[in-house]
Amino acid sequence: MSGRPLDVLEASLEAAVTVHLKDGRAFHGSLAGYDQHMNVVLDPAGDVDGDALGELEVEAIEDTTIIRGDNVVTIKT
Repeated sequence: MSGRPLDVLEASLEAAVTVHLKDGRAFHGSLAGYDQHMNVVLDPAGDVDGDALGELEVEAIEDTTIIRGDNVVTIKT
């Protein structure tokens, strides 16, 4: 796999991810989709392991959530 961002997202489909936003919030869910603008679609991730998320205040989503790519700082698997 190359290190291109869209290739990394493709490899992460259906995996649990944490999306960090410019305003300091973070959302945890299953990566259901994305587009060339890095807009992402998250579905609920099932069980959230608080230890794996570290000390950050991360919101687990309960419904399908679409996040505009302009607001994304990082996406962690």
